[in-house]
Amino acid sequence: MGHRLARKDRKLNASLAETLSVAMLVLVLVSAVVRPFGLPEAVFAVPAAALVVVAGAIPWDHALDEAARLGPVIGFLAAVLVLAQLCDDEGLFQYCGAWMARTAAGRPRRLLAQVFLAASAITAVLSLDATVVLLTPVVFATAARLGARPTPHVYACTHLSNTASLLLPVSNLTNLLAFTASGLSFTRFAALMALPWLAAIAVEYVVFRRFFAIDLDAGAQAPPGADAPALPLFALVTVGCTLAGFVLTSAVGVDPAWAALAGAAALAVRALLRGRTSPKALLNSASVPFLAFVLALGVVVRAVVDNGLDTALGRLIHDGTGLAALFGIAALAAVLANVINNLPAVLVLLPLTVGTGPGAVLAVLLGVNIGPNLTYAGSLATLLWRRIVQAHDTEVRLGEFTRLGLYAVPASLTAAVLALWVSLAVIQGG
Repeated sequence: MGHRLARKDRKLNASLAETLSVAMLVLVLVSAVVRPFGLPEAVFAVPAAALVVVAGAIPWDHALDEAARLGPVIGFLAAVLVLAQLCDDEGLFQYCGAWMARTAAGRPRRLLAQVFLAASAITAVLSLDATVVLLTPVVFATAARLGARPTPHVYACTHLSNTASLLLPVSNLTNLLAFTASGLSFTRFAALMALPWLAAIAVEYVVFRRFFAIDLDAGAQAPPGADAPALPLFALVTVGCTLAGFVLTSAVGVDPAWAALAGAAALAVRALLRGRTSPKALLNSASVPFLAFVLALGVVVRAVVDNGLDTALGRLIHDGTGLAALFGIAALAAVLANVINNLPAVLVLLPLTVGTGPGAVLAVLLGVNIGPNLTYAGSLATLLWRRIVQAHDTEVRLGEFTRLGLYAVPASLTAAVLALWVSLAVIQGG
């Protein structure tokens, strides 16, 4: 009798732990979407993480393991955020805007192509946050300068901040997590993702040309003659050296975060000496509250996983890296990203696929990076982009955003999965 009661208590405790974990995850995600009173996401996420630990929904050692796993990733993210902001201070994005205006020559279709090129390169090298926060306002200004309708070009920024973040481990926080789990080198990761990256961007471009045909056929004008801003050579060289540092550190087994830190430090010292920034500005550009949010979210997601989500999702994941298995994993990841956001989705799915091999891990990445283009809540970058667009007095229509996603996401995800399958066969030998 006593043993039956003890078993019943344990089951009840497990049920309460699962309920608490799910409730805290919902609270964290809703607060990130709504941001009550304009408060940072961390204001809700950190207490939620503390509660699941104190209440026993996740053991202390599991919480510490999760913090240790995310620590290097968060440090890397902080360095890349600072690097992107310093590149903006050097005039890199203003130069990019002047280049787009000049080469578009008053033709909206050509401007869309230039935005695709710029956003894809910036997302890949400086992360999706740089595209959303720094490039989007430049695209607004460039479209206004040409008299072009801004919608196609501005929407391209948010789609490419997700889709074009497939290429490098540094392009997205989800990539950093997948890179760590995959066991791949920096160059092998990039080699495997190059063809899916190109395929997804190409499909997005075709969809945008057709979906926004009326806007792109509207009139525009060549920009008036003006002095072009100087090429920010020091920033470009620093970014190039930082990329080379990523490859070198990965090859010798050193955390690539050190290369990102070195690049950020080089630009920071120059900016401080020239009075273009301050220690406070550097700290602000690191987005410390957002970093705390990522860490807290990781702990909450780990609690949900420990309390049964891994078992439920594990039944839906196929073993192997055949084409059908890759499609299934990518589709599941895309759906989950739109249900619980792409960052929690990748935290949940990586432990379930890492034993299958790098192909399965990269398929997860395709789903969580391309899938969020379907809904506002799919990624934090999209939510941030929406606030930036509204700050420019431009309406983001839910119906239009969703219709564009319904055209773009299935097509680009299918193309990317096929391309990944080919890359695995050629580079990994199957």
